[in-house]
Amino acid sequence: MLRELIITFFAIATGFVGAGILSSLYQLVTTRPARFDMEGETVLKGIAAIMLLMFAGPVILMRNAIRARLEERRPFGWLAASTVIAGCWSLCSGFVLLEFVLALRDSL
Repeated sequence: MLRELIITFFAIATGFVGAGILSSLYQLVTTRPARFDMEGETVLKGIAAIMLLMFAGPVILMRNAIRARLEERRPFGWLAASTVIAGCWSLCSGFVLLEFVLALRDSL
């Protein structure tokens, strides 16, 4: 039981760290933060935007939730729900990233 719990928390941390790195890299390249209303002029840019949002989504969600809590005075439940959603999203993307890294390690 403890082993599964540790793996779960590790996957959440991996997903959130991966989202943070990807979001920061996007901001470094474009000089504006990633957001949910990104548009792609071409099919390739649209696919790239979807892939970016799939993995950087937890950071974007938490940034928006914290900003809404501080500036718009949204209720604490709003922030708590956003944290749970971002955690579940990080768990899913973390497992994808970990599986990718393990498959890459096994192929070398």
